[in-house]
Amino acid sequence: MSAPPLDAALAIETHGLGKDFGKRRAVINLDLAVPHGSVFGFLGPNGSGKTTTIRMLLGLATPSSGSIKVLSEAMPAAAGRVLPRVGALVEGPAFYPFLSGHSNLVRMDSADATSNPVTRTRRVDAALDKVGLGKAARLAVHAYSLGMKQRLGIANALLNERKLLVLDEPTNGLDPQGTREVRHLIGTLAGQGTTVFVSSHLLSEIEQMCTHVAVMSAGNLLAQGTLGELRAGGSARLILRTPDVAQAAEVLAALGLETKQGRIITGDDPVLRAALGPQAPAAEDLARALVLAGVRVRGFTVEQASLEERFVELTGEGFDLAQ
Repeated sequence: MSAPPLDAALAIETHGLGKDFGKRRAVINLDLAVPHGSVFGFLGPNGSGKTTTIRMLLGLATPSSGSIKVLSEAMPAAAGRVLPRVGALVEGPAFYPFLSGHSNLVRMDSADATSNPVTRTRRVDAALDKVGLGKAARLAVHAYSLGMKQRLGIANALLNERKLLVLDEPTNGLDPQGTREVRHLIGTLAGQGTTVFVSSHLLSEIEQMCTHVAVMSAGNLLAQGTLGELRAGGSARLILRTPDVAQAAEVLAALGLETKQGRIITGDDPVLRAALGPQAPAAEDLARALVLAGVRVRGFTVEQASLEERFVELTGEGFDLAQ
């Protein structure tokens, strides 16, 4: 992993951050570095400390130890200046069920002392349109699906211009179309200069929308960096298509590689797979050795570990891949 960016480049920065609940340590010595303008995926299974961390970042929980800076200001001391520039959706949205989505947002915006009442209606309408709820704006919230309520929560976070958007499981309850809309929205906001901090346990979504990733497990930060850096830290693998399976396996074994045989959906050639550890020969040397040994090579691919595989390497745990 590369070194964390300099302080001036960070939207969120923590040092030695910890949170204890009695004898249970929910977050342990967390050093987090979230670059400005990034879409930062905060990964971990339930109970890993993600939501507790977010609550501390937003001043909703008091740290037991360590320090926090959000938008270059110390939290929670500077909460009055920082929070008007931060939009957040934490632990699911809560609304008045018998009011419409539009009326709920109007009331929430009215409770914000920093909001401009002159532009309120226009901003509410624009936020609802951004999350695809324009046609359902006048419908009572009790008639909304879980996914619609989730989108309404995101709309609430977008009522004012934000420098930082903190989203806890933003695609929870969304159908595939809704998930794509939220993913596109997050990309658009990041393109406009907003830093988006996304907490999730859905690897497939993080891989598609995020530029940077941090992995949490049992309150500990296991890794952080760009998505490419996280993948590159894992083991690559060789995928070889050949009719000469036994001969190829012997060649690779002589070079220190253990192989597994299988097949792919298209084509009749067997496939050999082998993990490429740090001591493995270079790909071109492997290909040369196979050809010199007379192995008929019909496909030769080196793949980096997926985000799922990297997570399993780091934690030894499985992970949800889809909703």
